[in-house]
Amino acid sequence: MFLPPLSRRSCFGLLTATAALSSCAPKPPEQAAAPAAPPDEPPPDHERRIQWWRQAKFGMFIHWGLYSVLGRHEWVMENEGIPTAEYEALAAQFRPKPNFARAWAKLAKQAGMKYMVMTSKHHEGFGLFDTKLTTYCAPRQAAGRDLAAEFLDAARAEGLRAGFYYSLMDWHHPDGARCRNEEAARRRFVDYIHGQIRELCTQYGKLDILWYDVAWPLDAAGWESEAMNRMVFDLQPDILVNNRNLLAGDFSTSEQRIVAEAAQDWEACMTMNGSWGYHPADDDWKTPKTIVRNLVTCARDGGNYLLNIGPRADGSIPEESVRILTEVGRWMGKNGATIYGAPRCQVRRSNYCNFTRQGNTLYVHVHFWPGSTVTVAGLKNKITSARLLASGQPVTYRQDGLRVRFTGLPAHPPDRPVTVIAAECDGEPPQDMNEVVRIGRARAGV
Repeated sequence: MFLPPLSRRSCFGLLTATAALSSCAPKPPEQAAAPAAPPDEPPPDHERRIQWWRQAKFGMFIHWGLYSVLGRHEWVMENEGIPTAEYEALAAQFRPKPNFARAWAKLAKQAGMKYMVMTSKHHEGFGLFDTKLTTYCAPRQAAGRDLAAEFLDAARAEGLRAGFYYSLMDWHHPDGARCRNEEAARRRFVDYIHGQIRELCTQYGKLDILWYDVAWPLDAAGWESEAMNRMVFDLQPDILVNNRNLLAGDFSTSEQRIVAEAAQDWEACMTMNGSWGYHPADDDWKTPKTIVRNLVTCARDGGNYLLNIGPRADGSIPEESVRILTEVGRWMGKNGATIYGAPRCQVRRSNYCNFTRQGNTLYVHVHFWPGSTVTVAGLKNKITSARLLASGQPVTYRQDGLRVRFTGLPAHPPDRPVTVIAAECDGEPPQDMNEVVRIGRARAGV
């Protein structure tokens, strides 16, 4: 039977299940004393720290490392079974060009993104930052530079928030797998991981995000995740952390899909094609319309959208990524007010529209333009005025007990890839398709 390679998401799911099972299994005496995971609540001072992130809505993810030299997906080391010594040799070919990060940050800002997250160490174990705990890092290999520092400098120069991704799983460290069942190996490996996280939190000034990933092969107790987070917050009081060290974190992180969480802050991270790392043969690119629609859905449901680029080994961005993000940026330049800081919007039912809101203003995002009339059913508030957002041109409308019809519109969409109609309401706009339409609509006789 064919088994697909483990994805980061499936690894995370497997670990969550494994953690639950392992809580019932006997542990070595040394590990039994490790602190238990706290209740599923965000870390202390969450409300103060999360405010900027809730406003930002849109961020750039960057996956970059030795896998970028091969250009066959970021899991190439595992998926192709490449021996460690053979893979290590790629470090001699990893020589980024000067000012690579400036191009990343300029593109992120142009696209309307407000924060950036770069892989400081992916599963391959190679660090892009200055670590004293191993020589397997960019400053001590052919690159000869602290690439993490260059990234942060570039992001800050563009006025963007920035932070680091860090993989707990490590395919290079000798204890990265045997820590599962050897306590001495677990102790060495956890000390190494905590030590590198400490370096990230002490060497680069203020960080905005620490984005953990794949906690294989330990559970939260094995990773000593409580102590990990406590150290991070002691060193970086304003930082945000996600939930992939198997604690609740400040926000949850769904991958390659949008999973709106009702009870916590959340972020959907996605690739622009099918790969996180540079993979030139992967031509399964999302269109600018798909990306805008995803961003609108995230904003509508109270979450953030973290969209990935996979640079080449020299740091240059694939041309298709630049083209797509440039078009997204043009749309955000005219329509960003519908996204940034948008609270949850209860209006959602349509075959060709999506919705966000700001206060009592309902933004109707028309992605499949129907022609001269756009109709939204089930609104319980009165519309008081409407306009095309990009141009400010007033839109006529007719509203009855079932629906509002925006009329006199052009035959073709006046904005691309999504046209927005701003509708002012006499209160926060709710939609009730059952009460207003399915039950409330008069029915014919038989």
